[in-house]
Amino acid sequence: MDSVTLVQALDTIMQLPLEQQEMLIEIWYKRRIEARRREIAQDAQTSIEAFRANQYTPQPVGKIIAELRSSLDFSLDNENE
Repeated sequence: MDSVTLVQALDTIMQLPLEQQEMLIEIWYKRRIEARRREIAQDAQTSIEAFRANQYTPQPVGKIIAELRSSLDFSLDNENE
């Protein structure tokens, strides 16, 4: 199968009528959501399996909350860059 460059794909899309371009965007968006859901479900399954295999050690709630806050602060800082 021949590879299509981003520019070629965009050129092809721009040849579609506006209504079809909007449909394409909606279809692509919904597929991205589904792909992300599958990724999250796989991550959850992996975590459940690790938990059941006793691969996690108990930690104090305060430490977990601090790590989550730190992670959120890091994420927000990167979004602002």
